[in-house]
Amino acid sequence: MKVLVLGASGATGKLVVSQLIKRNIETRILIRKSAVLPKEILENSLIEIVKGNINELDNTEMNNLVQNCNVFISCLGHNVSLKGMFGKPRYLVFDALRNLNESLKNSSNEKVKIILMSTTAYTNTLSKEKNSIGERIIFSLLEFLLPPHRDNIKTANYLINEIGKKNEKIEWVAVRPDTLINHDVESSYEIFDSPVRSPIFNAGKTSRINVSHFFAELVNDDKIWEKWLFKTPVIYNKL
Repeated sequence: MKVLVLGASGATGKLVVSQLIKRNIETRILIRKSAVLPKEILENSLIEIVKGNINELDNTEMNNLVQNCNVFISCLGHNVSLKGMFGKPRYLVFDALRNLNESLKNSSNEKVKIILMSTTAYTNTLSKEKNSIGERIIFSLLEFLLPPHRDNIKTANYLINEIGKKNEKIEWVAVRPDTLINHDVESSYEIFDSPVRSPIFNAGKTSRINVSHFFAELVNDDKIWEKWLFKTPVIYNKL
């Protein structure tokens, strides 16, 4: 098994890579040339580092990136800055997933898994999830005003509706944490099929380290993968 992690230098991505190392899983990571990573990742023999920007790779580079990988994890996101929120690329996560899908069509990889970090701000209507009037108004405003939110919605819709369940080559899970917080150690957490609280009016909390643990469990445990296959599970810290 070999895992490709996109967004490996981000706050959650670094933790995901560390969790994979703990499980002795070979991992390829794509990072920007300016990215800063801890020594235990940079110098680990399980880690293969590729440098570059995901939105600047040509077809050949993208094909080389996915080669020999069985699992693809996207922890990509927009920087919390004016440039990151409103500058280009507007569809960083969506473009990466679409390009990944196109490369997988042309690759020799057998059946692969995709794990996408999504958000509780995404409503999975195929699972008959519904929002209140107030939630619908706020989500509509967020989609209109914030490009990163549009990107998240567009990406999840592409995964669910375009890649879907009919692609014999690709299996997927889209994980939806609620409000992300930083904790140094793992704690108890709960996984639900759909949100059990309002992401707008009664948001829960999810530590990044718990998200990374769940991601690694999806990679490493076939029973957990089968349980959440083609679903959009929501993860909360256990109260």
